[in-house]
Amino acid sequence: MLERRAFVILLGGSIVAPLHTAGAQQTGKMWRIGVLGIGSPMDASTWRQALRDLGYVEGRNLVIENRIAEGRLNRLPDFAAELVRLNVDVIVASGVAGARAAKEATGTIPIVMLATDPLGAGLVDSLAKPGGNITGVATLESELGAKRLEHFHEAFPTVTRVAVLYDPMTSATVLNEIEDGAKRLKLELQVIEVRGPEEMDAAFKKATQWRAAALSVLASPFFRSQRVRIAQLAVQYRLPSMVPHRAYVEAGALLSYGPDFRDLNRRTAVYVDKILKGAKPADLPVEQPTKFELVINLKTAQALGLTIPQTLLYQANHVIE
Repeated sequence: MLERRAFVILLGGSIVAPLHTAGAQQTGKMWRIGVLGIGSPMDASTWRQALRDLGYVEGRNLVIENRIAEGRLNRLPDFAAELVRLNVDVIVASGVAGARAAKEATGTIPIVMLATDPLGAGLVDSLAKPGGNITGVATLESELGAKRLEHFHEAFPTVTRVAVLYDPMTSATVLNEIEDGAKRLKLELQVIEVRGPEEMDAAFKKATQWRAAALSVLASPFFRSQRVRIAQLAVQYRLPSMVPHRAYVEAGALLSYGPDFRDLNRRTAVYVDKILKGAKPADLPVEQPTKFELVINLKTAQALGLTIPQTLLYQANHVIE
């Protein structure tokens, strides 16, 4: 993997995480954090390291209660209720569905979310003043789908038909933005809703029956949990894929453009730290990404018999060879 030049866009202020340990250790308390999501919520190693840097060490002053639904949406309310019964100190919720389940389960336990368009999904009153017991990080995915189409169109200008995998449990603004972007680029889209792992194969068959020449995967914790399967099917059905972020490309997808999720995971840990030290979620503005990256998998391009233009390779932050 080759590291390319930094590609950083500043969209808003960031929370600075001081690397200290005294604050968490002096209390002598065993903190309990609940993690809730429909799929793999975050890079566990990055998140845990961020907590360690802030003084939270599992087995010493921290217990993490993971409740991951593995793509089964109907399990989220029960998992959220279970975390409430455990009386965790804070719930870290991944995705709109996870955050909504947590919010519906409790109005008192603080919730830190990592979710697409929390304002559009009605999770917060505003980004500056979220209100209630929920805050966290917005991934801005509703604004990035069209940008991915632009990068893909730059690479493959003759492609005109794109199948779109859409998780209806995410905010509709994610879909609206990519549809607007497609109109500007004169691309024809077929939106295919996928609600569970058992629908994945049928979705790809539907895309090829429609004679799609490419695949766009919209942001979703569920899709992230299925990223290996999605990458395999995209190659099997000969569909060049544009995906939300780097983890998909590392699993074998072709091209991603999106926020640096390792950075978002670290910043989620900062919110947890602030809340455990007494901050109220209602007083902590929802933060937005500051780092974005374009990632390309040349191995996948070769498997599909495609050539990525040098102009796009020069823009990439990371190229997998």
